[in-house]
Parts: sequence; structure tokens; C-alpha cells
Amino acid sequence: MKEEKMTDTALEVEKLREQEAVGETEANEAGEAQAQKEPPIDYQAKFKEAQDLYLRTHADFENAKKRLEKDKAMALEYAYEKIANDLLPVIDTLHAALSSAKQEGSEGVAQGLELTLQKMHEVLAKHGIECVECGLEFDPNLHNAIMQVQAEGQEEGQIVEVFQKGYKYKERLLRPAMVSIAKN
Repeated sequence: MKEEKMTDTALEVEKLREQEAVGETEANEAGEAQAQKEPPIDYQAKFKEAQDLYLRTHADFENAKKRLEKDKAMALEYAYEKIANDLLPVIDTLHAALSSAKQEGSEGVAQGLELTLQKMHEVLAKHGIECVECGLEFDPNLHNAIMQVQAEGQEEGQIVEVFQKGYKYKERLLRPAMVSIAKN
């Protein structure tokens, strides 16, 4: 009986091996048929495509990083701009007090105000804040013409009077100078 069981088992193992062999053959035939239907995959092209995508992404990242560094540097460079704008009315008030003191004949007060204004302009210049020059030529980028007046002996468009000084911070204009220009 043991021999019969062994032979039956051996027969079953043999049948399973035959079925596996038939399955493998069918699988190989199916794989070959599928391989014939699909074109072969070009791994070199896929690699080049992935490499190109990586390089572009890396370049975009580096550009964004440089742009943020530049923005940060600009923010630090022009950090005093807000406080400079807040100080301009104080300087205007000192100029008005100086002209008033000169009109009243208060020489001591006028000298004190002149020294204060001089020191204030030195401190502002130290931080890159300077007055806008108001020569004879009108520059719309630096001056704001608030009126036109008849002026003998001056060409049309020249600055006649400065009402309020203008200031610039490094290369940026904080406030244009308010002027009147000649109209003939």
C-alpha cells in the first residue's frame, strides 16, 4: 500500500510538472506575442528625458534662490526709506522755523536752526539721503511744478522758486521738489 501511495504521489508530481511546463510555454508564447505588439522601450531616451527634467527643475530652483537673495539685499539696502519719509516733515518744519526766525531778526535762533539743519543733513547724507538739486533746469523726474509764473529774464520752463525741497534715498526719489517754473 505504501508503494501505491508513492506511485500515486509520484504520478501527481509528474502531472504537476507537465502542467507547469505547459503553462511556462504558454506564458513564453504570450510574452513573445506581447513583445511583438509593443515597441521596445528606449531606456536611454527615458534617461535623457529624466535628466533634462532634473536639470530644468534645478535651474528653476537656483534662479528662484538668486531672485530671493536679490530681493533680500534690496530690502536691506533700502531699509531706511520708511524712516526717511517720516523725517521729511520734521525737516520741513525746521526750514519753516529758520525762515521765520530770519524774518523776525532772531539771529541766535536762526543760527541754532541752521546748525540743527546742517547736522540733520549730514546724518541723512551718511545714510544715503540727499536733497534734490534745484538748479535752473526743470526735470520732471526730480521736480513737481505746482505753478507757472511770469518771469522776466528766464527762459520758459526754468525753475523760478523752490517751495519745498525734494529728497532722494540712494537712487530712489523719496519726494520731488515742489517748484514754480517760468512761463513767458
